[in-house]
Amino acid sequence: MQKARIAVVGLGTSGQTVHLPILTKFPDTEIVAVCDVEGSKAEFVAKKYDIPRYYTDLDEMLKAEEDIVGVDICTSTFTHRDVAIAALEAKKHVLVEKPLARTQKEAIEIQTAGKKNQRKIMVGMNNRFRPDAMILKSMIQGGELGKIYYAKSGWLRKLKTASPWLTRKEKSGGGVVLDLGIVMFDLAFWLMGYPEAKEVVAANYSHNTRGVEDSSVVFIRMKSGSSITIESSWSFESDQDFYYCDCFGTEGSGSLNPFRILKRMHGNLVNVTPVSHETPQTLYWKSYETELKHWIGSLRGLHPVISTAEEAVHRMKIVDAIYQSAQKGKSIVVK
Repeated sequence: MQKARIAVVGLGTSGQTVHLPILTKFPDTEIVAVCDVEGSKAEFVAKKYDIPRYYTDLDEMLKAEEDIVGVDICTSTFTHRDVAIAALEAKKHVLVEKPLARTQKEAIEIQTAGKKNQRKIMVGMNNRFRPDAMILKSMIQGGELGKIYYAKSGWLRKLKTASPWLTRKEKSGGGVVLDLGIVMFDLAFWLMGYPEAKEVVAANYSHNTRGVEDSSVVFIRMKSGSSITIESSWSFESDQDFYYCDCFGTEGSGSLNPFRILKRMHGNLVNVTPVSHETPQTLYWKSYETELKHWIGSLRGLHPVISTAEEAVHRMKIVDAIYQSAQKGKSIVVK
């Protein structure tokens, strides 16, 4: 089959250290062009990866590169709406790194542009593509753990100073909730099969930041009666990063990091975790490899997209409710 011809926009940490090293190794992919507002960076990256053309102007690239089918958007969050809509209007499918947008309103605008131009939108939620997460999802879908009634997830990681815009609300849209929290409740929601949320209670803290939260604790109750808790922080005093997602069902439980699956069998709780010797670093890299391979496959018409704009709009509805609850100090009903 013909190679998927794509362009990569945004050559920061994510674009240079993850997306391009992976995409350039795919035999079914051709990176036709890269684009970044810094001309010297765009030129350097194009030469490094032997990419034919580079641009500093997105509109110029979209007009010149008519034969590209997909645009991989690795820019900062505050540019996602404009970059994604411009690519969709140019009849290109898009992959947008998380979060899709700063607010639900922006997410809906991107979703609308995709529908109008009949183009696919995939949102980069690489944790869904971790090998251990996919095994756990498969077991939950197969009913192996019974009905999942509770999930808890969290990510505690010190703030990276390399991205100062993360703490500027007008650019980031929010703090740690949009950086780490959104990843964890997407993972929990996805594992549980995207149940419909009923109400959200949240507490946000700003100990080391101004204008955005640096820690957040969230409780979400579903219409089905199930519930999720999410904690995320740049400022919890801990000697190491901490990432986890645990799901509890009527017939067993599953955990990520460390990977563990327990299943009730003949009245006993049995450890049925598949043997794995993969390190956290390997799982991280494989999650991106599988995610990008999936996107390329969707461009070539092999399968529908996972992690859609519709799901991202749902996530942003929860994000908006989190901020409302934290600001008002009360439970927010999700409409």
